[in-house]
Amino acid sequence: MEKLEALFDHITSRVNVNLKPIGIDVEPILKNAVPRERHLLYYAFYALTTDHPLSFKFTNSNLAGTYLLGKTNVDRSVIYKSNIRGDELKRKGDVVEFNGVKTRLFYDEVIRITNSFLVKTLVHNQSKNPETPEVFKILNTVAMPFSNIHGTTTEGVYLGSFATADLSILHNCIVGDYSYVQAGDLSRLTIEPGRVWIKYDGLFEFNYVFPDGVLEKYVSTDENGQLTGKFIEYVDEFKDDFVPIYSTVLPEDVEGVPDDAYVSPYAVIKGKCTIGKNALIAQRAHIEDSYIGDGSNAQENCYIKNSVYRGNNVTAHGGKVVHTIAEKNIFIGFNSFLHGTEKHKINVGRDSIVMPHTIVNAKEPINIPAGSVIWGHITKQKDLENHCMPLDELAKSTDLEIGNMTFKGDGKAFVQAFRHRIDHILEENGAYYNGTETTRGHAQKTQAACFNILQPFQSGPEMGMYPTMSIGEYAK
Repeated sequence: MEKLEALFDHITSRVNVNLKPIGIDVEPILKNAVPRERHLLYYAFYALTTDHPLSFKFTNSNLAGTYLLGKTNVDRSVIYKSNIRGDELKRKGDVVEFNGVKTRLFYDEVIRITNSFLVKTLVHNQSKNPETPEVFKILNTVAMPFSNIHGTTTEGVYLGSFATADLSILHNCIVGDYSYVQAGDLSRLTIEPGRVWIKYDGLFEFNYVFPDGVLEKYVSTDENGQLTGKFIEYVDEFKDDFVPIYSTVLPEDVEGVPDDAYVSPYAVIKGKCTIGKNALIAQRAHIEDSYIGDGSNAQENCYIKNSVYRGNNVTAHGGKVVHTIAEKNIFIGFNSFLHGTEKHKINVGRDSIVMPHTIVNAKEPINIPAGSVIWGHITKQKDLENHCMPLDELAKSTDLEIGNMTFKGDGKAFVQAFRHRIDHILEENGAYYNGTETTRGHAQKTQAACFNILQPFQSGPEMGMYPTMSIGEYAK
């Protein structure tokens, strides 16, 4: 494992150049986050479809257990059991707009991961960086388990466990455990654990921070990078269900799925489940004894158990939903945790928004009114007084302070932006597919995917490293 150890040393030095001056040393984290032998055990796999460019290049890297789709370039990096999903990258000839200025792309966009360590991380969407519109760049970055890098270029960044960087540009930043940030171009900032921060300059700003002592029960990381708390305990309950899928070269297709829906062969469907028309169940999602209605989706690292989705429900990356009834047109944000029980069910009224990184851990039945937005930490119905409000009321607001939440700016613009994004997600995922080419989405475009595996060297100094290879246009 000489070269694998040298690779870890290289990543450590590159990342620490940026992060040590602002207060974090990644050396003990990279040393202990994943036992070295596990980097030998798991194959990587890439998806081929006629709808996505066939273009992969891997150099001096370890890719253990990682799923790849779309144009990707990985160099001098370790990517462990991650999802690198390039199905929404920009294409050559697209016209994109940044700050009111339009520009045409001369190349297909590529996800370029260099000098980085990503463990169980989701990478998706497309770069929002006007300086590199054709490159979704992840450079000198460490991302801990179940973090999300969604449309966010990173340079010298640490993302804590279950953290999300969304539609932003980050330079030399620390994003704490279970923090969510969507705040534009940020540099040399430390975002405390459990902060939900959404900012659009000149329009609005939403802030929420979990009260002292709450977050540690759900997620915390010790100085050696070991993850503890209810989130990881819950996820670990289902680890064995994935073993058969990832132990075979060709997983079996799931039966009973409508022709216009898609369930990844790398997802788990367990117990009595119904999958509706135009639904999408992504790889590494886990669905058990649940009804997934028409047009609904469960994205990567989602866990849905004993729940009902009435239709057109979005479960963003990492959402966990248990004993919950979601009426139509519900958005459940990144890494949210809706944990009801058989006696204490959660009911989310139609057309509602569960903000990213919301925790609803029901100690009694909880009913969320239709057309609401909820945030923060909720355990009983009375908590909604400080963690819920009608979207129509928020749309009329300009300055709010409710418990630990503050909002400033144009409430109407905030609500419209969310609704537009939800509609876009449904469209991209194929929820509105009506048999025409223009309405095809991920649920339809990924149906004919075939999967190919990659394996590391198993002996000698190269042990644990993947061969340098080019697949697709690079090989022409």
